[in-house]
Amino acid sequence: MTEPVFMADPTRLILAAAVGILLLLFLIIKFKLHPVISMMISAIVIGVGAGMPLSLIGETVEKGVGKTLQGIALLIGLGSMFGGILEISGGAQKIAQTLIQKFGQTKAGWALGLTGLVIGTTVFFEAGVVILIPLAFNVAKQTKKSTLCYAIPLLAGLASGYAFVPPSAGSVLVANALGVSLGTMIAVGIPVAVISTVIAGIVWGRVIGNKIFTSLPANIEEVKDKERGLPPFWLVLTIILIPLVLILLSTIAVYLPIPQGVQSVLQFLGEPFLALTIATLVAMYFLGTRQGYSKAELKKILDHSLRPVGMILLVIASGGVIRWMLQDSGLGNIIGPVLEQSGMPLILVAFLIAFLVRASVGSSIVAMTMASGIMAAMPAVAGCSVLYKAAMCCAICGGATALSHVNDAGFWLVGTFLEIDEKTTLKSWTVMETLIGLSGLGLGLLISLFA
Repeated sequence: MTEPVFMADPTRLILAAAVGILLLLFLIIKFKLHPVISMMISAIVIGVGAGMPLSLIGETVEKGVGKTLQGIALLIGLGSMFGGILEISGGAQKIAQTLIQKFGQTKAGWALGLTGLVIGTTVFFEAGVVILIPLAFNVAKQTKKSTLCYAIPLLAGLASGYAFVPPSAGSVLVANALGVSLGTMIAVGIPVAVISTVIAGIVWGRVIGNKIFTSLPANIEEVKDKERGLPPFWLVLTIILIPLVLILLSTIAVYLPIPQGVQSVLQFLGEPFLALTIATLVAMYFLGTRQGYSKAELKKILDHSLRPVGMILLVIASGGVIRWMLQDSGLGNIIGPVLEQSGMPLILVAFLIAFLVRASVGSSIVAMTMASGIMAAMPAVAGCSVLYKAAMCCAICGGATALSHVNDAGFWLVGTFLEIDEKTTLKSWTVMETLIGLSGLGLGLLISLFA
């Protein structure tokens, strides 16, 4: 917890914060202004409205960008390159195909859900949909069932993996803002993501698939089996597990009865940036070079995978500017005691903030940035245990996932790929996303009982 550098008048600050956040929503929703520009304008309005010296506003903008990106920029870049190799090499497709064969058609939903969960931690959601959705269509084609029976489990796995399990951009962002180590976030996030996938994907997918029949897209006949040339299943799974295992070992090394020197090595290898670097290098060799890709082709793959990173980092940085503008002006010290006296659990407060921003703006990253920033500014949160903060991370990520509707690009992406109308997308996709969000909240509250 960083102490405020400027103590604004409480009434003036609350009004400035309210005006700034409402202006942010107005600019994005009404004028369709880009979130980066909208958040910068909102931050400046908050600072000026609170009475901060203009020079301090400029310093806070620079500090907000620097401190926000300090712990996550490299991780998101490395994670994106890692996911890019996994995508191009066919590793993600191999995981799905193998699991479908093992589970069989009757339990293909489980296979697709688990595949989405594993791939969602490393590949951007949109890329995961593009890679894996044809496999869901192929199963639906064979079973003659509604495509929702298989698409919803897959989508739930992708969304849950992205929301709760590092090194995904969303979970890394929230964990970093609240001071939760990625090892702890992985340990907490994996069971939360698994349960969310079962509830929102397996169970809901079966319910909505039996209730609404959606036919195969018109071009499904063009989908071909790309089994040839795919890397071995065990190799892909091993490579995916490398960063997760290294980070977890780093977290638990201090509790293991091993020599101090070994502990230090494990902790160093488990530094998130190093764990992801190692995993990326291993993937480049075994999924790239050994699969016949040249050095030039590998470089092109990595360059391509980094294209969406710049936009994501700019949105995160701009949200961080708002967070530090609010924190440096003392908003946390004002609203913190009020929320504590309300009797509402801090985890529920965190969920509601993320949920409201998500419902209003549509962007999960903006919702995660805003909610984690506001919660990090509260003195009461600074005194919470690491496990409690990890539970709060799950609630924030859940709130930022719930209620995807017409202002969210993911809503239209899914509807377009499945070739279903808006009403059906709301009944299937939106409900699925909301179930993931409520699962994150419920499990977050449950975990907090043990903190």
